[in-house]
Amino acid sequence: MKAVEQIPNKSDATIKSSVLSERLSSINIPWRRVALYVSLCLGFFLLGFLPTWFKANYAIEQRDAAQREVRLGQLQSTLGSAMVDVQRGEYEPARQLTSDFYTNLRSQIDAANASVFTPAQRETLRPLLAERDEVITLLARSDRAAVDRLFAIYSSYNKITSSAS
Repeated sequence: MKAVEQIPNKSDATIKSSVLSERLSSINIPWRRVALYVSLCLGFFLLGFLPTWFKANYAIEQRDAAQREVRLGQLQSTLGSAMVDVQRGEYEPARQLTSDFYTNLRSQIDAANASVFTPAQRETLRPLLAERDEVITLLARSDRAAVDRLFAIYSSYNKITSSAS
């Protein structure tokens, strides 16, 4: 029975809070100086951030242009490889490469804004897609006429892609 718990008094809590509020009110915070320091920090941050942001955007543009050129080159080299194979008399690898060329060309034409081709180029390249089945059939039959057809397609493709690059 000796151990009697002490229950904190409400008056003790109010005394402590009033002492704390008096101490806080006696502290004079120079708000103008704080605002100046915050503004300076923000200004120095932007001074470092903006040039980096501009450089990053420029690098992204350069990357996109390089990727476009690589995709165009891949399409051209696929068709060029098919031409070399057909001139050697290797019709099956030429047929596979020609099919890959047409598949990739179709995906680029259908990609709209994500395409490596401009809208004018896409419209000019559409007639090449119409020849797909006929050229692949010539290659599957090992027909020598496929050499001339592939050369004509390669020439048309080069003319279209090099004129508006």
